[in-house]
Amino acid sequence: MNIILIGMPGAGKSTLGVLLAKTLGMDFVDTDIVIQQAEGRLLQDIIDNEGIDAFMKIEERIVCGLKLKNCVVATGGSIVYSEKAMNVIKEEGKVLYLHVPYEEIENRITNMTTRGIVIRKGMSLKDVYEERIPLYIKYSDKVIDCSNKNIEQCISEIIKNI
Repeated sequence: MNIILIGMPGAGKSTLGVLLAKTLGMDFVDTDIVIQQAEGRLLQDIIDNEGIDAFMKIEERIVCGLKLKNCVVATGGSIVYSEKAMNVIKEEGKVLYLHVPYEEIENRITNMTTRGIVIRKGMSLKDVYEERIPLYIKYSDKVIDCSNKNIEQCISEIIKNI
């Protein structure tokens, strides 16, 4: 079984994912890194040069093509926009939504323009947060509250819920 982490950029999917995989003796995969390796460029380059829709098609194609076993998977925050990808992911493991309050997300994200975050023109980070929360909840098997918790507390919370 795989453990798939979803949530906003800055929620800790990659950071917690590596430590969770180590704790549980599983492999770790970060889909953003897989996309960058497959495309031979940074996420932000794809978004800047080809647009958000093209990026999300690439993301969907790559995530749907992953054939993983016994992995902790950190997904890109925008994967919840693809119903197809989320259905594939849900068939392959347990989906955990790492919930972090907006204020904490805002404080954690310092590299908005280079991080490769899917934000449509005219939208703020707060708009994206509010748009995605219902999707994260819809697709998750379990919501993990990571607000005001350190990494060890979040890992314990995840393990308790799987």
